[in-house]
Amino acid sequence: MQVALRPVHDSDLPVFFRQTNDPESLRMAAFTPAAPADRDAFDAHWKRVRASSDVLRTVLVDGDVVGSAAVYGEAGAREVTYWIDRAYWGQGIATAALRDLLAEVPERPLHARVAADNAGSRRVLEKCGFRVTAHARGFANARGAQIDELVLALTP
Repeated sequence: MQVALRPVHDSDLPVFFRQTNDPESLRMAAFTPAAPADRDAFDAHWKRVRASSDVLRTVLVDGDVVGSAAVYGEAGAREVTYWIDRAYWGQGIATAALRDLLAEVPERPLHARVAADNAGSRRVLEKCGFRVTAHARGFANARGAQIDELVLALTP
């Protein structure tokens, strides 16, 4: 199994839209758009982020689009994010993709946030060197409630 990153292509967007509308994936990610099924809002979001100076990558496995990974935000407070199709969970793909992304973006610190009960995503971040630095609460659109979240950092 070969995991690779490449710039986002227009043809990736329908795949991302499908992936980000999987109910179980939404629940685990928790902090999602308020209306993930709104294609116009999805397209507007991706147009904005693709026009920014952020690092946006498509995650490929053996040439197939399986997700996305990104670094975004202001210097000193930049965050990582990733989304892997649920069919590929538990195979080390998110970890490999995040490691590749971190190699591409050497600036530190980098931050991440994860729903406190999302053990899989927390494991990915910790395998890549992130450590929990704070606990917070935030409104999770996918759950319709305030939930606990962890704030993690990757420092030099």
